[in-house]
Amino acid sequence: MKAYIAAPLFCDAEKGFNLQVDAAVRALGLDTFLPQRDGGEAAPLVRQGLDEDTVRRRLYELDCAAITECAIFVFILDGRVPDEGGCVELGMARARGADCFGLQTDSRRFGGTDSNNLMIDYSLNGGIARSIDELSTLLRAHLDALTPAR
Repeated sequence: MKAYIAAPLFCDAEKGFNLQVDAAVRALGLDTFLPQRDGGEAAPLVRQGLDEDTVRRRLYELDCAAITECAIFVFILDGRVPDEGGCVELGMARARGADCFGLQTDSRRFGGTDSNNLMIDYSLNGGIARSIDELSTLLRAHLDALTPAR
């Protein structure tokens, strides 16, 4: 079973955290698609001299294909606001029936409440974890529920 991990990847700290989340998800026996690793990052590729439109189109197509293949979608919600690209990816994954989970270790929330934008919160039908360990627990329970009793 494949999981897509949507996450901000704008600094080394975010990319390092994303790799930790990826390792935890893989430890549950899931294959993962992590865009920073499996697709690449647009800005460095363009700085290397590749055509910006070609790079952006290639990354878009890779991400769309990976979202189509995933049964599980994990959205890292950290940041002042959740990543805009991740929000679009979440909508795509949810619309095609993937089970969607959030991870939010950041205490900043939409409108000063304990909630995110309602389109995010209600699309995350698998729940929102507050730590990597809690995410692992949510995913393990979900996977166990999918496995028929022997």
